[in-house]
Amino acid sequence: MGSGKLITFEGIEGCGKTTQRDMLANYLEGKDFKVLRLREPGGVEISEKIRKVILDPETKSEMYNLTELLLFSAARTQFTKEKLRPALKSGKVILQDRYYDSTNAYQGYGLGINLDVIDFLNKIATMGIRPNITFFLDIPVELGLAKTIKAEFGKKDRIERKSLNYHQKVREGYLEIAQKEPERVKVIPYAENSPDMVHKEIVKYVDEILNQGKKWQKSLQEIVN
Repeated sequence: MGSGKLITFEGIEGCGKTTQRDMLANYLEGKDFKVLRLREPGGVEISEKIRKVILDPETKSEMYNLTELLLFSAARTQFTKEKLRPALKSGKVILQDRYYDSTNAYQGYGLGINLDVIDFLNKIATMGIRPNITFFLDIPVELGLAKTIKAEFGKKDRIERKSLNYHQKVREGYLEIAQKEPERVKVIPYAENSPDMVHKEIVKYVDEILNQGKKWQKSLQEIVN
C-alpha cells in the first residue's frame, strides 16, 4: 500500500495510547517524517458521527452486541476508504489510536462475538491494510479505568461504563492477540508516572522499522543507477 507506514496504538481505557501516539508524532516530525495522527472510530466526518452513536453515554436503549460490531465496521470502512488508504499511498507515517485489534478485543473477547465473524468484517472494512507494528500498552484494568479521561462527553462513555469483568476480558484478549502475533504486536508494560520510559521503548521498535525502509530504498536506488 504505497510507501507509507501504519503504526497503531492499542489498549484498554486509560492506558495512555493518545499520549504515546502524540509523543511519537513529535519525535518523528523532528526527523522530518510526514506524520498523520488518526483515531478510530472516527477520523472522517461520517465515522465521527458513528462514533457519537457508539459511545454516547446518554443513550437510553440497549445496544445489541452485533449492532455495536457493525457500527464499528461501518465507521472503519468509511475511514479506510476516505482517509487511511490515500494517506498510506502518499507515503505518510500514520500513527493511529486504535484499529481492528480493538474490535477483536472489545467485541470479540469482551462481548463474546465469534472471532471468525469479526475477522471477516475486519478484512472487508480494512481493505486488507494491516499495521506495520502495533503497540499494546498494558495497564492493570482497575488503574486504567481510574485514569479514564472524561473530556469527550463530560462523563464516562457507554463502553467505559461497562463492567470490570468485561474490561478484564478485553485486556486478556489483547494479551492473547499479542501472543498469536508477536512479530507485529509489541506489549509495552505500564510505567507509573514514566511516559518517557514507555516512549523510549516504542521509539526503539519504530526506528528499526523506518530504518529498514530507508535501507530498502537506498538499495533500490543503487540498482536503478
